[in-house]
Amino acid sequence: MTHSMEESVEMFGDINLTLGMLNKEDNISKEEIYSHLTSVIQNTDILDDAIVQRLIYYASKDMRNDNILREIRMLAGEVLVSLAAHDFNSVMYEVQSNFRILELPNEFVVLALAELATSYVSQSIPFMMMTLLTMQTMLRLAEDEKMKQTFCIALEKFSKAIYKYVNHWRDFPYPRLDANRLSDKIFMLFQYIMEKWAPIASPTHILAIVKAHGPTVSLLLHREDTYEYALSQVPWLLTQYKDKEIDFHVTQSLKQILTAAVLYDTGLPRNLRKSIFISLLHQICRVPKPPVKENEIEASSCFLILAHSNPADLVEFFDEQIRSNNEVIRLGVLTLLRSAINAEEPKLRDHIISIEKMVRVIMGDLSKKVRNSILLLIQTMCEKCYIEAREGWPLIDYVFSQFAMSNRNLEKPVKSNFQEDDTGEKLVRDTSLEVLKTLDPLVIGMPQVLWPRILTFMVPMEYTGTLEHLFNIIRILIMAEERKKQNVKESTALVISTGTVKLPTPQQLLARLLVISILASLGKLCGAGAIGLLKIMPEIIHPKLVDLWKTRFPELLQPLEGKNASIVLWETMLLQLLKESLWNINDTAWTIQLSQDFNQQMGSYSNTSIEKKFLWKALGTTLASCQNTDFVGSQIKEFLIAPTQLGDPRQGTASILGYCAENHLNIVLKVLKTFQDQEKFFMNRCKGIFSGKKSLTKTDVMVIYGAVALHAPKKELLVRLEQDIVSQVLFLYGQCSQVLGVSVMNKDMDLQMSFTRSITEIGIAVQDAEDQRFQFSYKELLIGRMLDFIRDEPLDSLASPIRWKALIAIRYLSKLKPQLSLNDNLNILEENIRRLLPLPPLEDLKNEGETDKDKEHINFLYERSMDALGKLLKTMMWDNVDAEDCQEMFNLLRMWLVSPKEWERERAFQITAKVLTHDIEAPENFRIGSLLGLLAPHSCDMLPTIRQAAASSTIGLFHIKGIHLEAERLQGLPEGLECDDVQVQIKISSKIAKIVSKFIPSEEIQMFLEESLDGLENLNPMCTKACGIWMITVLKEQGAALEDQLMDVLGTIYHHMPILRQKEESFQFMLEAISQIASFHMDAVTVHLLKKPLPFDRDTKILWKALAENPASSGKLMQTLIEKLGIGLEDDIAGIEAISEACAMYEVVTTGILITDVYPELFVLLLKLVSVTLGQKMPTANVSHRRRTIQQGERQQIPDPCRLSTATLKCLQTQAMREGLAKESDEGDNLWGLLSSPATHHIGVCALARSMAVWQHRVILEIMEQLFSSLTSSSENYRITGTAFFSELMKESILWKHGNLREVLILMDQSAWDSNATLRQMAIRGLGNTASGAPHKVKKHKQLMLESIIRGLYHLARTEVVCESLKALKRILELLTDRDVSFYFKEIVLQTRTFFEDEQDDVRLTAILLFENLSSLAGKRWKGFFAEEIKKSMISFLLHLWDPNPKIGTACRDVLIVCVPFLGLQELYGVLDRLLDQDLPRARDFYRQFCVKLAKKNQEILWILHTHSFTFFTSNWEMIRSAAVKLTDAIVLNLTSQYVELLDREQLTTRLQALRQDPCISVPR
Repeated sequence: MTHSMEESVEMFGDINLTLGMLNKEDNISKEEIYSHLTSVIQNTDILDDAIVQRLIYYASKDMRNDNILREIRMLAGEVLVSLAAHDFNSVMYEVQSNFRILELPNEFVVLALAELATSYVSQSIPFMMMTLLTMQTMLRLAEDEKMKQTFCIALEKFSKAIYKYVNHWRDFPYPRLDANRLSDKIFMLFQYIMEKWAPIASPTHILAIVKAHGPTVSLLLHREDTYEYALSQVPWLLTQYKDKEIDFHVTQSLKQILTAAVLYDTGLPRNLRKSIFISLLHQICRVPKPPVKENEIEASSCFLILAHSNPADLVEFFDEQIRSNNEVIRLGVLTLLRSAINAEEPKLRDHIISIEKMVRVIMGDLSKKVRNSILLLIQTMCEKCYIEAREGWPLIDYVFSQFAMSNRNLEKPVKSNFQEDDTGEKLVRDTSLEVLKTLDPLVIGMPQVLWPRILTFMVPMEYTGTLEHLFNIIRILIMAEERKKQNVKESTALVISTGTVKLPTPQQLLARLLVISILASLGKLCGAGAIGLLKIMPEIIHPKLVDLWKTRFPELLQPLEGKNASIVLWETMLLQLLKESLWNINDTAWTIQLSQDFNQQMGSYSNTSIEKKFLWKALGTTLASCQNTDFVGSQIKEFLIAPTQLGDPRQGTASILGYCAENHLNIVLKVLKTFQDQEKFFMNRCKGIFSGKKSLTKTDVMVIYGAVALHAPKKELLVRLEQDIVSQVLFLYGQCSQVLGVSVMNKDMDLQMSFTRSITEIGIAVQDAEDQRFQFSYKELLIGRMLDFIRDEPLDSLASPIRWKALIAIRYLSKLKPQLSLNDNLNILEENIRRLLPLPPLEDLKNEGETDKDKEHINFLYERSMDALGKLLKTMMWDNVDAEDCQEMFNLLRMWLVSPKEWERERAFQITAKVLTHDIEAPENFRIGSLLGLLAPHSCDMLPTIRQAAASSTIGLFHIKGIHLEAERLQGLPEGLECDDVQVQIKISSKIAKIVSKFIPSEEIQMFLEESLDGLENLNPMCTKACGIWMITVLKEQGAALEDQLMDVLGTIYHHMPILRQKEESFQFMLEAISQIASFHMDAVTVHLLKKPLPFDRDTKILWKALAENPASSGKLMQTLIEKLGIGLEDDIAGIEAISEACAMYEVVTTGILITDVYPELFVLLLKLVSVTLGQKMPTANVSHRRRTIQQGERQQIPDPCRLSTATLKCLQTQAMREGLAKESDEGDNLWGLLSSPATHHIGVCALARSMAVWQHRVILEIMEQLFSSLTSSSENYRITGTAFFSELMKESILWKHGNLREVLILMDQSAWDSNATLRQMAIRGLGNTASGAPHKVKKHKQLMLESIIRGLYHLARTEVVCESLKALKRILELLTDRDVSFYFKEIVLQTRTFFEDEQDDVRLTAILLFENLSSLAGKRWKGFFAEEIKKSMISFLLHLWDPNPKIGTACRDVLIVCVPFLGLQELYGVLDRLLDQDLPRARDFYRQFCVKLAKKNQEILWILHTHSFTFFTSNWEMIRSAAVKLTDAIVLNLTSQYVELLDREQLTTRLQALRQDPCISVPR
């Protein structure tokens, strides 16, 4: 409600705004404003009074303003009239105030008053008297033409309003007014206009008067004192029929007057009526200019009114007019009569006979339009029961006669105006049929009119086209009579009495109806009507047929209940009904008469029609039923001598004699033989043609013999077949093939076709005889003749039907005894296939035709030939009970099914589809696996015909094996392959595969796969895709059944790989197939692949990767390989199998497969494999004997087991890093070289261990658990591997908490005493790393660990062991106190000093660092000892400050700083601090400063340095030798005289002289 109020407020605001704009002088905007206002006012229920008053003011003002446009004034008037719906009184007051007596008003004021009168009749009537009085005073003032028209318009409107009030005053809401007073004023106004204005009015003014004339006269007719005057003005109205522009309004006014006359029951004077008849008919029947449609309709309406008021006069007038020979008048009258009858005017029924006579008068008119109009009138008269029994029959007869006349005229058209005449005749014919179609034979009086004379139209040929409707009429009449009989004891309504009409005989009726009934099989209503009539007319045909037909007809009509009835079946049933009927009648004379009636109907049908063909057969059947053999013989002889009476001599004679032979074989053969012997001129097969005589030829007689054999009784036939029929056919053919007595291969197509047809029918006849004992001696001869015909046909065209017909003949002959051998069958089939399938494409063949008809014929021959070849193959294949023979025959199509030419494939598949149909049962051992693999992929071929045929053939394979598929799911799928959408094709093919795959016999899966793999190699891309999909689908469904055939299947797949690798999509399908097989038989597939020689070739690698990439098989594959690898390494030795498994694992892991779950186990196994294969060699693998494509640069490699294993481990670690299970090794890619080399393996293992992600607790703990056994392995290499790996893990504290490193520590200690140096090294490293991972374990096991490590210092042969021991001691001693090591201190110090001059930098450095650490463990007990050892070692520390290795120099500086306090030489700190500077001092300067300080403090130590310096003169390092010289120089300079005397100058000089010869420049200098 709120929304409605808002709209009202908005609208009122809009109107107020509009009112403001009306004050302006803009005329253009006013036109738009008034248009808008009209719409608003008319669509608004309530308007504010103030707004209404303002609108009235402005609209009235503008309406009367002569200075603005006329269009705006008209729109203002419309607004003013619209406002009356809201306030009528105010509007009327406003208008009346401007409509004053004796004052000429504004024209729009008058128009507004007129519009108010018609729009608001009830409100206007009270004001009408005043308005009319005022208007009466104004007429004399009107001189302007426009004003006069306006008054006429007002008169029209006022008259209509008063007329409405006069006739409906009871509906008005106020007391009755005196209408006569109003009509008086109207009368005076009308009289003035007619007398003063009408005579001198212009055409425009006349139109206004005409429009007012009808309403005004209609109003005046209701009064006795004015109606005569009103009628007197009608002639003036009729005289205004002059112009199309005004004629309609004249007729409209006339219609109003006639309507009022009927309403007031006012009689029109006779002369006036006739004038009206003539004028109105003229409006309808204008000749020069056709009438305006609206005017014609109005005039017709006037005649209907007249038919109601004056039917007798009207009929009399029509009769008078129709007797004229004017075509247009006749057409008009007929049209008006039809309209009047359609209106069902009761009074007109009294004149039915007059109307019938009127129609009969013009039945002889030859005008096509008149004939058509008469037919339409008859149709209407029949529909409306205007047919009278006595006079009605000529009208019905006229309908049939017009149909026949039109047909005759159309057959022989007139030369002039041919197209126009043709169209007119067709219209007449169609109208005739329409009349019969709509004719209701049961309307009152119609049965008496029709029966029995309607029967006369059944038999004559000229009425054949009407039979559909004729039969329906007769059927309705007879059935109505049957119903009547059920209620009344005796009925005589439909008694056949000839009277003056000659009715058809029963035989004629039966012959006609039976022949037409054949059309029912084509779905034609005519045929259905004929059989329907037969069903209900047995009494009329013959009384003896009543019971028979009552029994037989229900069964007879069953085939017609379906959509597509078989013509052959229907024909057979009709002929059987004829036989039984004649047998029941058992009247020879009746039968003879029937045969003659059949013969008389020969001219009623065309020679190629189905009716004519059936007529021949019916005539032959009738003769076969005739017991008068003389009559039969004479008839046969007559047909042989004068065959032209049958229409088509050959076909007609063959059909008649063939069917006649069913009961009269001996007579037929005798007459035929006699005919041959008596016809002396019968020497040449074309004699009759050349002589101009239309007689039978030898070729015709050959055909007749075939027809006789086909229909002859089978038992009688076989006795006489070879001598009296086959020999005659061969004799006749031989004669036709002779030229001058010499036999030649005749190329006459008609001769060959006739011979082939005859042989075919003979073959069918023998086959139907079903006598297994009968041996047809002519079989091979006749098949050979047929093959000769086929061979002679060209391979580049298809213009003759010889191939097709010969194939049919061979098919029937092949079934006869004696049986042909397999080779013969194969030769026959191969010959026929080679003569048909290589033909050019169908479109090319069709292009040879010159006309469209030729092309259609070629297409027809093509389809029939292919169908015949398919049926031949089907027959010869499945008649054989040997499965292998069937397979051999089918293999003849193989090369064509995969032909690169689409049209050849198409033909092959169409034939295959015919061979593999549902109605066939294959031999028990017939195998379908290979065929399925061959056919199914083509369900996605390029052509829709191939796709559909392939799908149908695929499904058919299962049906012939007796396998019942899910028909509901398969329904419609082959048809769907017609779609060109590739995705739809793939989807449908896949769906078929899923449905049928479960039904493939398990023993045939291998053959299917072999064929599919061949398909993947050779087929086009789409078929390849379908092939792959089918293969995968079948494997998913039946892969489990391949267990016994698995090795062969895998071998086949491997055999195809090198070729398939060249086709990417095919290769992918093959890989997926392997994966599917593996999902069922993973162990077997794995074993098969592991047997491939190492290193794996490309194809084997691809297979491993394919298995890994398939989600369905990857997990199972990984587990299988791990299990096998674990079993292979149980004894800590690796055989070839383990290496193969590792190589397989490499291919699997490189695919990126997730390894999180298997990583610990797999890592340990691969590490173990690397370990146990260190240094192993393998013999070169044998090259596999199979197809392979050698890539450029590919050569046979000698495999290294360890390298192969390491590669797999590397691949594993790479994947582990991707998954966060490991980290990058500090050795980088060098790790794997270290790992695979026996010399550096332990180093690589340590690096590998360091790359483990120790934060992955579960992973590392599982690895430790599985690797623990390596520490006690019987394999020394594996013990080294395990010890090296654990040695790195010993420093991880987190692993000591959760792992089993306590046991590892014990085993490490034991290994530290092992004879293998590498093992001892790794064990000692592990003991040393314990200090980082578990310091508390060092304190607990210090004695055990120190003894093991110190013992390593004595392994002087292997410096790596010594170095490892030094490092381990350094780490451990950092955790112990002087008391903990007191017992071992001296030994450690002495052994450590021995390595200060070791050639290995690492050993020297570690020894110096360890010595530095020992300084903190000397304690009181060993302080003096340690001081003495420092004195002995100081020379090494001082000289190695300039060691080639900077780290050693730094270590020496640190150890000097630490050791100086032991000697009480703290004064040396200042000198030593210079070593901390960024730039080291020169050695000479440092030594001199050092010796100066030392000389002052302790000459003894200085002398000790001197005594030990000589050994460094021969050092291996240049820098040490140079430093030794410089230090000696500094020492000598700072010795006191006491020690100078002790110098061995000779020795010093000698040594220095030797150094001068040093090859290094720095030393002599």
